[in-house]
Amino acid sequence: MDKDYFVKQLTAFAEKYSISVSEELVGEIVSLATFRVVKKGEILASIGDDTTYAGLTLSGLARSYYIDADGNDITRGFAPEGTMFMDEGFFGYSERICMWETLEETTVMICETTAIKKIIKENSAFKDVWITLLESALRYKIYRENGFLVENATERYIHFKKLYPDLSERVPQRHIATYLGIAPESLSRIRGAMKED
Repeated sequence: MDKDYFVKQLTAFAEKYSISVSEELVGEIVSLATFRVVKKGEILASIGDDTTYAGLTLSGLARSYYIDADGNDITRGFAPEGTMFMDEGFFGYSERICMWETLEETTVMICETTAIKKIIKENSAFKDVWITLLESALRYKIYRENGFLVENATERYIHFKKLYPDLSERVPQRHIATYLGIAPESLSRIRGAMKED
């Protein structure tokens, strides 16, 4: 795969999120990375795997999910274009805490977490990028926690659509339902009621 293509794509992602980063730094990261096109429905990582590698979704869509005591999968989150996946290693986990699968054919960039952490420590521009990503992750966590504590299922679905405007058409309803903490039938009723309004 063409390095210049990925440098341009990552630079465009940075601009989209108002992150200031040089093409030289992006080129350094691309040199450390491997790239894969993964078929729809493939498992990228499993619970208990080591966290040596993390990734960035360049195109397509991935999903993370837990397995409960009854064997049901419960969606933790989604990784559309421009978002990290398999990122537990950045947050101090030595083993994966959830499953990661592709929901569409997905192009991924995979990097060693230790190599990226070294760049973060040594480069002030990348530290700024890292702080921006951490702030975004913390806002997302607070949003999720708030939703389960004070919102009803319809409000959670409305916020899901604001957070992920195009995913309701790309993700199977059962995955959205488990993400919202409701049964698929309940989500169908909510969607039906919203169409009537």
